[in-house]
Amino acid sequence: MRTSRRDAWAGISAVAAGAGVGHLVASIIAPDASPVLAIGSAIIDAAPTPLKEFAVRWLGTADKPVLVAGVALGALAFGAVAGVLQRRGLGIWLILVLAATCAWATTTRPSSGSYAIVPSLLAGLIGMAVLTGLTGRADGREPPAAPSTAAAALDRRTTIGSALAVAGGLVAGGVGVLRNGSALPADAVTALPRSATPLPPLAVGLEQTTPGLTAFRTPVADFYRIDTALAIPRVSLPDWRLTIDGDVDAPYDLTYADLLALPMMEADITLNCVSNPVGGDYIGSTRWLGVPVRDVLRRARIRASADQILSTSVDGMTISTPVDALLDDRGALLAVAMDGRPLTPMHGYPVRLVTPGLYGYVGATKWLTRLTATTYAAQQAYWTERGWAERAEVQTQARIDLPRDRRVAAGPVVIAGVAWSQARQGISRVEVRVDDGDWVEADLGPDAGGHYWRQWRTTWKATASGRHTVTVRAVDGTGAAQTDQVADPFPSGATGLHTLDVEVD
Repeated sequence: MRTSRRDAWAGISAVAAGAGVGHLVASIIAPDASPVLAIGSAIIDAAPTPLKEFAVRWLGTADKPVLVAGVALGALAFGAVAGVLQRRGLGIWLILVLAATCAWATTTRPSSGSYAIVPSLLAGLIGMAVLTGLTGRADGREPPAAPSTAAAALDRRTTIGSALAVAGGLVAGGVGVLRNGSALPADAVTALPRSATPLPPLAVGLEQTTPGLTAFRTPVADFYRIDTALAIPRVSLPDWRLTIDGDVDAPYDLTYADLLALPMMEADITLNCVSNPVGGDYIGSTRWLGVPVRDVLRRARIRASADQILSTSVDGMTISTPVDALLDDRGALLAVAMDGRPLTPMHGYPVRLVTPGLYGYVGATKWLTRLTATTYAAQQAYWTERGWAERAEVQTQARIDLPRDRRVAAGPVVIAGVAWSQARQGISRVEVRVDDGDWVEADLGPDAGGHYWRQWRTTWKATASGRHTVTVRAVDGTGAAQTDQVADPFPSGATGLHTLDVEVD
């Protein structure tokens, strides 16, 4: 039993050391070439749509850490089996199979580069070397029985060697994680051009007088992130190109310098994810700076036959957007900055698509590198291949942020939140009801345009103790009020009135 545990620990150590070094090398060559991340990405691509929807709905932004942790634990378990089977000379072969699987997953990625296979090969070689060194049985022959003192010494050496291997793997992997951080690369352009038509500064929001209310402008650090990328793509500005092609009469490429030389436009836009549940926080609002997409597309002279623009990320992700949503006057952008600063790597640096009024999965491609005019019949994007709607307009919604504490004292109680709509006229009013009482119109915060959310607040005089249900509904600029119908958020978007149970002492 002691020998089996020792061998299993040796196998775990071998995999940990190999994976750590592989991740470190990948952080130098290409982040998505990391063996663990490559396997995770392959799982994302192969997972059935219901499983993806389950992960996004119930795990939200934790889906990636959970997946990576699961892959890592699976690899370590595989290593334990390899360590035990090394007594028969099979362990090294299992490590080789694991490394080959990682290499396959890495080299078949759309963004795979010339050296993408290197981290997996190094991980395999280090894993085999560590396993052989800790077990001393590269040829699989059973060593002669050792006296108890010799066996104890062997146990100590194996334990120390395994601990060093694991520590080395953790250190190497940790350095790789730090190298793959979200800081702007050294060649990032920080001197942004000015908008041709600057907007006035955003107004002061209700959060100034209503502590705890969501800020009118979402700080970049708090802006939600939902995508399928396990490793944030690393983009070199000198090599970056935006290609406009497909069903066009004049295809062409733009460098980053070319893009910055075009007339820029500022726009105050709220983005939200189709996975956002009623009352959820996968939503953010800020001021964007970029080039109007319609200017770029019109130069290419899109043919009348095209009904969608298939946008492609540097990591191979594809998103489809209706042509009319990019050509009309809603102001879709090729954004280069948010909140007055260049896009961060995690939010799409150097360029992303921002389409007002549409959910992110049909209009907010990050790390953009290609715009292809085509038809829905000819080409499908990542999510439409999985059965999600081709056209997904943001639904009118309101969210309750306050009170944070579900138990309140009798007396005046501040009820507040935010509301948003895809209607270009924005939100015209927000109404609040307690239990089955009358709808009461709330006070609205500043108006930054029809594509930006509105803050709202009201005061409820809580007199009756016990549990009460607060309900909120928004009315858009067309006069249409949201309903209490709750729809599945995939693919049509979550709808329904947000309610909050409050206990009055």
